[in-house]
Amino acid sequence: LQSSSCGPGFAEGNTSSEEQAMIKIAGNSYLASPNLPDFHGCSPGWSSAFYGAECFDSEVHSYLKNLGKQKSSESQNIDAKKVELEQLLMMETKNYRKTIKFYQKLLQKERRSKGPETKAMLPKLKGQLQEMKSKVQFLELVKKYQMMYAEQWGVESYVLPTVIHNGRTDTMDVGPTDESSLLLYYNTEKHQCNNQNGVRVLQAGTPLGLMAYLYSRNAFLEGYVQQFLYTFRYFCTQEEFLQFLLDRISSTLSSASLDPSTSLTKICNRSFYILQAWIEDCYSVDFATNTDLLGTLKEFISSKVASLNGYGERLLSLLEDASARKSGSADQCSGVDKCEEESEEGRKTLHSLCKKLSEDVSRKNFYWKLSKGVGPIAQYQRERLHTGSAVLPKPCCSSFTEESSISFARADEVGPFLLIECSAEQLCWQLTLLQQEVFHKCHPVHFLNSRALGVKDKCVAVPKAASADTVSLKVSNLFLSKCIQDQYLLQLLKNADSISTWVAAEIVTCHTTKRQVSLLSKFLLIAKCCYEQRNFATAMQILAGLENLIVRQLPAWKILPAKVAEIMEELKAVEVFLKSDSLCLMEGDRFKTLPTIPSAHVLAMHVQQLETGGFTMTNGAHKWTKLRNIAKVVSQVHAFQENPYTYAPDFKLQSYLRQRITRFKDADISALAADNCANFHQIPAEKHSRKIQDTLRRMKATFQ
Repeated sequence: LQSSSCGPGFAEGNTSSEEQAMIKIAGNSYLASPNLPDFHGCSPGWSSAFYGAECFDSEVHSYLKNLGKQKSSESQNIDAKKVELEQLLMMETKNYRKTIKFYQKLLQKERRSKGPETKAMLPKLKGQLQEMKSKVQFLELVKKYQMMYAEQWGVESYVLPTVIHNGRTDTMDVGPTDESSLLLYYNTEKHQCNNQNGVRVLQAGTPLGLMAYLYSRNAFLEGYVQQFLYTFRYFCTQEEFLQFLLDRISSTLSSASLDPSTSLTKICNRSFYILQAWIEDCYSVDFATNTDLLGTLKEFISSKVASLNGYGERLLSLLEDASARKSGSADQCSGVDKCEEESEEGRKTLHSLCKKLSEDVSRKNFYWKLSKGVGPIAQYQRERLHTGSAVLPKPCCSSFTEESSISFARADEVGPFLLIECSAEQLCWQLTLLQQEVFHKCHPVHFLNSRALGVKDKCVAVPKAASADTVSLKVSNLFLSKCIQDQYLLQLLKNADSISTWVAAEIVTCHTTKRQVSLLSKFLLIAKCCYEQRNFATAMQILAGLENLIVRQLPAWKILPAKVAEIMEELKAVEVFLKSDSLCLMEGDRFKTLPTIPSAHVLAMHVQQLETGGFTMTNGAHKWTKLRNIAKVVSQVHAFQENPYTYAPDFKLQSYLRQRITRFKDADISALAADNCANFHQIPAEKHSRKIQDTLRRMKATFQ
């Protein structure tokens, strides 16, 4: 295999002395029982699947190359690199956090007094913050680049057939026809790499070939490993993939020598890293839902690995931690986080720090490019977004419980009055937190093969009378028949449908037209606030409720204020924008600093569109280019989950909203509307009487 990445320093011909030194260091301690702190998460992450080989540039490689070197003549040490990078990241994050707090204090002071000194200092401080933010983000990227730990065990092209044959021989003569029967490539001259005119990029492969390619050099750095973990269910089951890894470990573990240059040692170590990455990234969708698969892995580790290799203890610890997170015990970590060291807290809240810095500016100019027919909306947005309340940092706002003295033990007693009394922003924040709660439980894999779950365009995924467990997987199932699929996407879509039904029910149950106007205005303003905060899920759910056939025919729309009514067209334009491109929310750098919740149904439809067409070529090889594009689209789920909203939760208001949503989630909107006279156009009594008299007069004339 030629290197299919132009990643610096990792081409086949560039096995430098520094890399050999690192392999020697790691190899000498291979059979020793490692300390747990020495093992870092080796899951490449969403950025690897999204950016591929372009995730790390030459600057990152050069920076890491110089870490851990006291003198230019000294060889590099992985441990020294790790220690120095941790120290730098801790220091820069700590300084960045302090500067953020100082900037916020100056910003509040400037809003109150508007002193000339403060106003002159803010631009300079802001420029420093941008530089500090870039440096911290760069160090975070360098930290991810330490996947060199796993990359050092990559093998060359002639070893891939050995990988497939369980690694029972160290060397093996394999003709070029053997390789071509496993993997297909295409040449590209898009990049110049190591003075070559082009590189070979993986185009397709057999299931065995695609699994074997996980062991190739640069598979981690190219993004192949992460893309494979997202999409392998299209061509092999979880049991087949696990057995493939366990076979490689079984056949090489006892024979692996202390010499790290042998293929057996590389295959054995690489198998452990791939297995660890799979557990870290996909435990919830593969192991938690398949007790047999989990039992097979635990039994293998306990009986064959733990006694020979310290990695077995690490894998068992990973499984226990993942199981605890899945069961919900990790939800209590918020209290623990406060007691952690300041450096760890700073790194974990990097995205929220970036959000605080960019929030004031980004929200001021955050408006959509709409069609020419709705031009005034953009001006209306600019007028509202430049108000003082629009630029206040959200976590500093008072919660509803501090501003309202209303006590509501039961949502039924309060009714919709609380919706009208609360501000649109308050409701937006709490609805966003509720939406975030269900969104953070989903996984990119949940959005694959959604046709088999009954998810279709412009219709409810699951009938109200049907259970998610009763959905047939026989129709349009793109996964292998024995592949177990987690159906959490149905819960996500059912939750979205419940919110849309709740919105429509709240409006049609209002007994006066005036109150309907107030509630229509409130929901429109909530939806607007939601999409401005990049909570597109709730915004589209409210839009679906407002577009209900019964709701759209209400007389209240005719007396709705013009500026508020324009928001409806604005929301439709946002919907068109979301449907226009599967990666529209990943454009630019906004998604890296501002929290985002996508519309689950829209994302599922984008994935279905990519799934259209055959997955195999005429020779039976699976199209890796197609699978790679699917992995890139679904990777944005993890990208958005990495940056959560930091609003202060109002548990009483959230409880009220939950009760109202639960009450109306299965409601029949037409039946509710029929019991309310405010939902019908009323004919004045005098005009109605005149119509009856005219009708009687015409009838009388026909008999004369």
